[in-house]
Amino acid sequence: MIPKTSPIIRILVVEDVQETLNAIKALLESSDYSVSPACDEEEAVEKALCNPPDLLLVSLGGVPDQIIGTARSIRARAGLGNQTPIVIFSIHTVPEGTEQEIGENVYVTRPDNFNQLRELLARVLKRLSPIQ
Repeated sequence: MIPKTSPIIRILVVEDVQETLNAIKALLESSDYSVSPACDEEEAVEKALCNPPDLLLVSLGGVPDQIIGTARSIRARAGLGNQTPIVIFSIHTVPEGTEQEIGENVYVTRPDNFNQLRELLARVLKRLSPIQ
């Protein structure tokens, strides 16, 4: 009997610092996520149109409202709808080691370590799963 495997979760990572983008990509891939990297809004929209992600992970420079607006714009322009969750890294909005849900399936986080980010992604993605 062939063991049943979980579907691969696709995460679109948007980060404007190449070294950070590479590190996030490597960390997520080590947790068996399929990662599509993008360095700005335009590239993210193109990639989302070609291969719609299950989740957007956005970590861009700028003030939180601007980053949130960019993330929502990517989701809207790619036709993903509000069901596609957005997780935003921000050092400005929440204390280190915490997360905050801000509505419309958008979460802002500032994890202390990768395990906290991995746990948040698992919780957010579990909400999408029809099988609980």
